[in-house]
Amino acid sequence: MNATRSTSRTVIGIVLTALMLFPVYWMVNVSLMRTGDMRRDPPYLFPLHPTFSGYRAVLRDQLPYLGTSLAIGIGTVALTLAVSAPAAYSLAKLRPTGGKSLTFILLMAQMIPGIIMAMGFYSIFLNVGIINTWWGLIIADSTLAVPFGVLIFTAFMSGIPDELMQAAKLDGAGSWRTFTSIVLPVSRNPVVTVSLFAFLWGWSDFIFASTLNSGGSMQPITLGIYKYIGNNNQEWNSIMATAVVASIPAAFLLVVAQRYVAAGVTAGAVKD
Repeated sequence: MNATRSTSRTVIGIVLTALMLFPVYWMVNVSLMRTGDMRRDPPYLFPLHPTFSGYRAVLRDQLPYLGTSLAIGIGTVALTLAVSAPAAYSLAKLRPTGGKSLTFILLMAQMIPGIIMAMGFYSIFLNVGIINTWWGLIIADSTLAVPFGVLIFTAFMSGIPDELMQAAKLDGAGSWRTFTSIVLPVSRNPVVTVSLFAFLWGWSDFIFASTLNSGGSMQPITLGIYKYIGNNNQEWNSIMATAVVASIPAAFLLVVAQRYVAAGVTAGAVKD
């Protein structure tokens, strides 16, 4: 009975996984199709006559957008870690007055729709002269990642034994030295988790990009795909090839960092 139940659950899991991954498969399939094959009814389930013209178009037209997205993603990670890790250390170990209220505010900030924040940023960026800049997008994307980062880091750092803090203090280390020499080195899992999500937010952002950088000279890949669809709405193999290439960094990072993410997002969930 247990073996039958386990087999049925495995089959159900495989079917559900196949259904969820089918759009990804179809994206890859269409990216390899010739233009004439896309109009076939019924369509080919496999690329029987594959072509790489779409990927050649990606290398020709989309590389600048990919480079900008990479810069935005890395910049978002750097700014998010620089702000969220020290803030979380303060909340978890230094316990300032009003820390619980600040944590609640961070939770509320996570619930604000991105389009509302984009409208506010547009007015601010326009006044300070950083509209249509790629580094302005780094600042905007970091506002999504920093609250998440603070919450993840706080949950993990709260579980670090206070004895480590006391030992560092007895050795003459101040708060900043304790943070950089003791707390940060043992926070590998949340660092990887926050870095991954911050990069994905910066890499995949469309709302901030279309609102704050629609006329800039350096635009991310999300705007590149959007413009490509508008200008070449019949070249679906090139459009899907662009989507495949844009998905590779995110998929690779998720696979590589899966173990750290699983540990990072559950940090602080179990108390001794």
